[in-house]
Amino acid sequence: MTALRRAVGRVGTALAATVAVAACGSDAVSPLPVQPRGPSPSPSVVASVVASPPTPSVTPDAGRSPTRPPPAAALPPPPAPTRTRGTPPRPTPSATTPTSSCQGAVRYDLPVADTELELLRSLCFATGAVLRIQGIGPGLVTVDRPDLVSQHYEAGVVDIRFVRPGTVAVTIPKDDRAHTVTVVVR
Repeated sequence: MTALRRAVGRVGTALAATVAVAACGSDAVSPLPVQPRGPSPSPSVVASVVASPPTPSVTPDAGRSPTRPPPAAALPPPPAPTRTRGTPPRPTPSATTPTSSCQGAVRYDLPVADTELELLRSLCFATGAVLRIQGIGPGLVTVDRPDLVSQHYEAGVVDIRFVRPGTVAVTIPKDDRAHTVTVVVR
């Protein structure tokens, strides 16, 4: 009997703490879009659950954790695009091919000593990205469109920030040869 009283006391304390915490927030929290939503209980059901004291039940499965709901069903594929007569079909992006090879507004580190510049022909960034060229002397890196970039040199590092959309040719000297990297800024 004492164990039952303790269990009821613990449940009552947990319920009181839950109600106290729930009373602190005024906004309802919506579930994540991928979580399935069931029918929401009516306000009278919620009020009766909160107002009534919990009744202890002894079940053999009390130690098990609750099971997870089944995963949400996959979304149906989008409808096929309609086309007019005489126009070629448009390619649709697949899951294996990337839709864009442009990187965001990131910092791209380019260590000159460790990079094979002959293999680096072009890059694509969003406005605000920084191309950081490491291990180069002052005044050696040049750009053909200085109006699209903000360039800064300090301690063997050139930072080129792309401030406007456009195409910039960045020239980097290495091993008595000038390497040009074309940067597309979106």
